[in-house]
Amino acid sequence: MTKHKVISLLISLLLTFIAIPSAYAEVAVLERYRSLSVEFADKAAWASLSDCRKRGYSVAVAVVDRGGNLQALLRDRFAGPHTVETAIRKAWTSNSFRQSTADLAAMLEEGRIPNQVQNNPGALLVGGGLQIVAQGETVGAIGVSGARPGKSERDSIDGTCAQAGIAAIWEAMELAE
Repeated sequence: MTKHKVISLLISLLLTFIAIPSAYAEVAVLERYRSLSVEFADKAAWASLSDCRKRGYSVAVAVVDRGGNLQALLRDRFAGPHTVETAIRKAWTSNSFRQSTADLAAMLEEGRIPNQVQNNPGALLVGGGLQIVAQGETVGAIGVSGARPGKSERDSIDGTCAQAGIAAIWEAMELAE
């Protein structure tokens, strides 16, 4: 290697080490984000279960936080054994894809998303999973399973009960600081 190439390489390395710290100076060391508290996850779950009971259905309800971690899980006494896992997967799917599971199912049926999406481990593209959004930011999701299907995926009773759970905590979320 020539003396000129060595000097050029050393200058490049020096400039790289000078530039790296300045790039990190603009980046936060820790990120802050909002996530639904376990108390309000529980409140949403109970409101969803109660709404389905009023409609004559025994269901399971799952609420996940922003990271997709289970925070609340209820299973009504006559809900089928499959409803627990189904509710969890609906909540996880809605949270993961930042979309209602009914909308995802419709998009799959219309060919607007690839078939492989439904094969994502843990994903379940059927109505009843909704994002929980506070002040424009996804803070979790809720999934309900056990009510009979509606006329379409977008008209599912599971989805209606999930919406009742969100409605029960809506005002508190919008006023939260």
